[in-house]
Amino acid sequence: MQSTYPLHLGHRIHLIDGFDLGEPQRTGTYVIEEEELTLIETGPSPSVPHIRAGLAKLGYSPDQVKYIIVTHIHLDHAGGAGLFLQECPNAKVVVHPKGARHLVNPSRLIAGARAVYHEQFDLFFDPIVPVPEDRILIKADKETLTIGPTCTLEFLDSPGHAKHHFSIYDPISNGMFTGDTAGVYYPQLRKDGIHLVLPSTSPNQFDPDEMLHSIARYRERNLDRIYFGHFGGTEKVEDVYRQVTEWLPVFVSEGETVMARGQGYKELTLRLLNRVTDYLLSVGISDQHEVFGVLKLDLQVCSMGIVDYLENRAQKA
Repeated sequence: MQSTYPLHLGHRIHLIDGFDLGEPQRTGTYVIEEEELTLIETGPSPSVPHIRAGLAKLGYSPDQVKYIIVTHIHLDHAGGAGLFLQECPNAKVVVHPKGARHLVNPSRLIAGARAVYHEQFDLFFDPIVPVPEDRILIKADKETLTIGPTCTLEFLDSPGHAKHHFSIYDPISNGMFTGDTAGVYYPQLRKDGIHLVLPSTSPNQFDPDEMLHSIARYRERNLDRIYFGHFGGTEKVEDVYRQVTEWLPVFVSEGETVMARGQGYKELTLRLLNRVTDYLLSVGISDQHEVFGVLKLDLQVCSMGIVDYLENRAQKA
């Protein structure tokens, strides 16, 4: 599969397309060219050959990698960490305190992903290789990591999408690597002049209040850039905050309607897809646009997370 990536994003940051789920512009690996060569996200294991090829195009080999940072441990972000680490003898995997044990023993991650992807799991994620405990570096809220003489990254606890999620602040670009907390960006619409960002509400730790709190922490930083887990970067940071905070209550309220009718995530997927489709049609996007293939899968997973959240909320009431 051919790709124009790695894409130079400026400020010594490059983006490698990992072709997650076999799709372009789905999930990527960021390369920060500092004295300590640093990668952010690996994507799933099938993305590892793309990471290797992307590094080679940049003139690097895996043994030059010093840090592999994963914003959270969902398999589409960190599933390939163990496999790629086998090629990186000088690297450590940097992870949130609540995620470390699941990289060492990924059995629960595997079970959770199988419940979502069923028979497609092996195609999308296999193999899942454990990360040796002595190759893990844990970073908690406000802790730092110096990767160059003029660059110290800072980690921010950023739940909402998952409790084992942190974001990484880069002072050189004044940017934040937000994983899934600030939503999903759809670069397929860039050529049409549309800047679409939707919340990522996948199971099973989605919490809208925590997500809004994390976004408020981003606002405090007066960022110039956001680097998404899905997919790429943007300088339209205020528009990101606006869209996520506007769509989030829509997602939850549609879920409440579906649940009140005794329906489930399949019906919610259709309702959310209709809402997003109506919006895109209103700004001139055809319902035959390539983005809808990605949206359908995303909104199905988002619907599962919303139903899970509402069921848990009802049990606690």
